[in-house]
Amino acid sequence: MRRPRGRGRAALAGKAPRREPGTRSGRGSECGRPGPSLGQLFSEKQGEAPGRGGGLTLEAAACGWRSHLGSEPNRSAPCLCSGSERPSSSVPSSWRGAATEPEQGTRDPLRKAEGTPKPSPQAARIPQDPAQQNERQQAVVEAFRHAWAGYHKFAWGHDELKPVSRSFAEWFGLGLTLIDSLDTMWILGLKKEFAEAREWVSEKLWFQKNVDVNLFESTIRILGGLLSAFHLSGDDLFLEKAEDFGNRLMPAFQTPSKIPYSDVNIGTGVAHPPRWTSDSTVAEVTSIQLEFRELSRLTGNKKFQEAVEQVARHVHSLSGKKDGLVPMFINTNSGLFTHLGVFTLGARADSYYEYLLKQWIQGGKTETQLRDDYLEAVEGIRRHLLGRSEPRKLTFVGELAHGHFSAKMDHLVCFLPGTLALGAHHGLPADHMELARALMDTCYQMNRQMETGLSPEIAHFNLYSQKAAKDVQVKPADRHNLLRPETVESLFYLYRFTGERKYQDWGWEILQSFNAYTRVPSGGYSSIGNVQDARNPQPRDKMESFFLGETLKYLYLLFSDDPDLLSLDAYVFNTEAHPLPIWAPA
Repeated sequence: MRRPRGRGRAALAGKAPRREPGTRSGRGSECGRPGPSLGQLFSEKQGEAPGRGGGLTLEAAACGWRSHLGSEPNRSAPCLCSGSERPSSSVPSSWRGAATEPEQGTRDPLRKAEGTPKPSPQAARIPQDPAQQNERQQAVVEAFRHAWAGYHKFAWGHDELKPVSRSFAEWFGLGLTLIDSLDTMWILGLKKEFAEAREWVSEKLWFQKNVDVNLFESTIRILGGLLSAFHLSGDDLFLEKAEDFGNRLMPAFQTPSKIPYSDVNIGTGVAHPPRWTSDSTVAEVTSIQLEFRELSRLTGNKKFQEAVEQVARHVHSLSGKKDGLVPMFINTNSGLFTHLGVFTLGARADSYYEYLLKQWIQGGKTETQLRDDYLEAVEGIRRHLLGRSEPRKLTFVGELAHGHFSAKMDHLVCFLPGTLALGAHHGLPADHMELARALMDTCYQMNRQMETGLSPEIAHFNLYSQKAAKDVQVKPADRHNLLRPETVESLFYLYRFTGERKYQDWGWEILQSFNAYTRVPSGGYSSIGNVQDARNPQPRDKMESFFLGETLKYLYLLFSDDPDLLSLDAYVFNTEAHPLPIWAPA
């Protein structure tokens, strides 16, 4: 999805002792088996992990806003590397959070998932030899290592790194960045980092905690991350943790309508809506299906799939749509849409459309209702939400509120070009690819027309011919950039399906901008407050988990010329960029 904080496609953003690699605790898993050796996780012939940058000269800054290596810092603006060491317990402003009681019941035995299928051999065949990485991929590996070094040093085992203050922030208290990054490390061939993270999951990741988690966010990041790590590595530890976590999320579905509550306490099993409403967002309740369906397939326990498919069937049957477009909210008591007449592909609704297509693909293209709902929605987008800007005639996706069209487009909507291209690749109408190309150009311009080369969180498009006017306009409250992945996500799909090098080049420009304006010398990358000020982009001191879980992963895949590297005929990515296998048709 695109969601509440960070990359939240569900709502607007406001958003230990160290062992030597390869060592394992005696526990390994709670079934009494030792964990797999490092040699089992990575074959010896795959070579060593790539070095830092592979000798590249990055156009990166030593401080966050310097645009060329070796330039002097701007002394009039605060350097990104300043700050204290004090940990932060602040809660994201867009989510009410919950206090975690320390070390309460963290030793929860896990039962072995019996009879679970192993990943296919193809799932684990990810090239890990740094000699196979081109220069741009090596630059992504270097960026990941730099970000990971900051997380490892200042936030290890915590949810998010605060790179400027060299501290950390908690959201769920479950090592969110670490879990979100597992499959990225595997794909990038970072053996040592993966082994250390795997050890933390084995020894420190326990879910018997008195803590509220957001159903959607924890599903796409934690459940999705664990399932993907299982498929890529073949390590049962990740599936065992995924099943335990999935069981703890199930109370969220115990509502009068079976539309799940937004929050659930994974220790007590008490679920509830937000304090201010009994509504859930449509995107949140319809963007957990890929993960729960896959968990049922792997464990043989149908309850996970049945719960989310009941939600999907219910939403399909509801009135209040407009040519396939859905409102943003749904009531957990009545099961009806609320706030009728407002339609957007941005926060709170976006990944509903994404998961219609991806469930159809995941299920082997047999569930025609999902395909038909997706096709109807694309036509609804064409009919009601498309606009053209001046003077460049950029095609954009606006919003509709009670018949009034607004030329407002969240950066979150930049998932759409990739989704349209994916559908066209899987046999849906070819004109979807034409729209994907046009929207991809727009998303690129949302980055290029900013002084930092990075997109604002929200753009407004100029609809009138005016001398010297720019197509993309930004309001002061919308000038921030949260290191989001949507543009590079769609660039990956467009390049994979067209082979046009310009999409790689556009992604390279964005990576250079991240290095120039968001990189913190002591480790990590920081979201920034003003994409229109290259001298002082105003670091916000937060590295969202999706920067490692999505943004850098999609950049690495974008720069690959191997169509079999996580083939899009074999895998479907969840909305947090965690690849899950496509099922063979029954």
